[in-house]
Amino acid sequence: MNGLLTAPAVSETPFLGVTRSVQGRRWRLRNTDERLALALAQQAGLPEILGRVLAGRGVGFEALEDHLNPSLRRLLPDPSRFHDMDAAAVRLAQAIEKDEKVAVFGDYDVDGATSTALLNRFFRAIGRPLRVYIPDRLKEGYGPNAPALRKLAAEGVKLVVTVDCGTLAFAPLEDAAAAGLDVIVVDHHLAEPDLPRAVAVINPNRLDEQPGYGQLAAVGVAFLLIIAVNRRLRERGYYTADCPEPNLMGWLDLVALGTVCDVVPLTGLNRALVAQGLKILRGRSNAGLAALADVAGVNEPPGAYHLGFLLGPRVNAGGRVGQADLGTRLLSCDDPREASAIAGELDRYNRERQEIEATVLLEAMQELEHVPETASLALVARQGWHPGVIGIVAARIREAAGRPSFVIALDETGIGKGSGRSIPGVDLGAAVVAAGQAGLLVNGGGHAMAAGLTVETAKLNELKAFLNERLRDAVIRAGASASLGFDGALGVSGANVELYEKLEQLGPYGSGNPEPRFALAGARVVTADVVGEKHVRCLLSAGDGQGPRLKAIAFRSIEGELGPALLQARQTGSALHLGGHLRADYWRGERRVQFVLEDAAQPAG
Repeated sequence: MNGLLTAPAVSETPFLGVTRSVQGRRWRLRNTDERLALALAQQAGLPEILGRVLAGRGVGFEALEDHLNPSLRRLLPDPSRFHDMDAAAVRLAQAIEKDEKVAVFGDYDVDGATSTALLNRFFRAIGRPLRVYIPDRLKEGYGPNAPALRKLAAEGVKLVVTVDCGTLAFAPLEDAAAAGLDVIVVDHHLAEPDLPRAVAVINPNRLDEQPGYGQLAAVGVAFLLIIAVNRRLRERGYYTADCPEPNLMGWLDLVALGTVCDVVPLTGLNRALVAQGLKILRGRSNAGLAALADVAGVNEPPGAYHLGFLLGPRVNAGGRVGQADLGTRLLSCDDPREASAIAGELDRYNRERQEIEATVLLEAMQELEHVPETASLALVARQGWHPGVIGIVAARIREAAGRPSFVIALDETGIGKGSGRSIPGVDLGAAVVAAGQAGLLVNGGGHAMAAGLTVETAKLNELKAFLNERLRDAVIRAGASASLGFDGALGVSGANVELYEKLEQLGPYGSGNPEPRFALAGARVVTADVVGEKHVRCLLSAGDGQGPRLKAIAFRSIEGELGPALLQARQTGSALHLGGHLRADYWRGERRVQFVLEDAAQPAG
């Protein structure tokens, strides 16, 4: 693991005495008000350790009910509270009533695909066609571009809705206006003081927007838009017995997928959208999502984990290394046979993506060795990398470096396309916007945890210096020293189905509501073996070897420090403190639990 900036000294006593784990991390107990934790547990009728989980995530008495039972009835805002929402609803309703040709200009990632599919399903439900345009990642890049918009105008399109893009597309939207196109921007990326020329720019991160909903993914904003349009059409008497009002809640599975995969905080409204969307997803009403779950081998009730790590990557694969519109086509599909064929194609592209990613990751890790330990940003670049996998590789580099990271693919024309991932407390999107304002980028944008950019190779060193300086104080404040936070300790016998089911009540977990992490103190590794190419599977017991056994697995661990430590502990019989998460494990229809290992440490003394 690379070193980091000198961060402020960690004052709390290391959890279980672990100052340096096998992966070089200091273990810490999450800062928790113990009295509040106990009171929350008593109020909710939960074990005390779950009270710690709640308190450690900033949940107080006023927020307890919404956290335990996230309700859209309570948390969904009136769409009209957002700037330009009413103007957008009026213009869209007008286009629908007059049967104007409308297009949606989407994006090739999961948030863009779900946003596009959501609008597509709405238009289909109300009996109107919608032209769908997804740009090619390699040929057209991100966001609206003038040639594509002029093409749509030539087709007779009168109104274009951009989703998950458009907030910074000043020149393309000027061209669109000149071509006679009206444009509605539906986005969530960070904005500048000026806005592009459009009928409406709906973005909770506009600088003049009321605070409170900046954490929404684009698909959440798109969902609010169709609520507003649906309301407008209802008021206009559009719906009849022959054209009934659609059930918007039936599409929350799309909203959940886009929200989880865009790694926005799962708090407040986002949490309610995902919680309700997972219920819809389990009903398998979306043929595309059902087919995708089948090819991904999801044989249990899907949760946020399945969205983020099994379904999302396959939707993304089309835009990364295959056909850009495959994800949207799948999510819009109602024919099970067609959905199965598209899902299979995306699965094949995903395997191809994994092979490309492995090569780029190996080379990026080599480049990481040359990044100074004092740098606040792990920025790596090389010519020949596939732009479709750099976002995934950036996430891996962030994990390895423990700090914000950028991976930049350089081409032979002197242009680099980069993707970045951040750490909690460091706003990477704002830094990229600032770099653009400083004249260092061709274009760029994003949000706190993820960003993208295009840069001239000649300006790469200047950009690197700018971002390192810009992020330095935030990285230090974020406590980016190698540490791992825990919610408490469990005995092996306590890591059981009963506890897992209670933990489920506090989900869905993700950014902003992290999955609880526990330590198994002084556990023994009864068995350990390598499975697949890089994983280590274990069977754990209490330190005295007595009592029940617990299945455990350490993913992608054999090439690091964790996997070998587990294998050695099996050989020597020595006890280890083990850190990780409880997850469901289904076997022949029976739900059990397993422990997903993240770290290990030798007990002190």
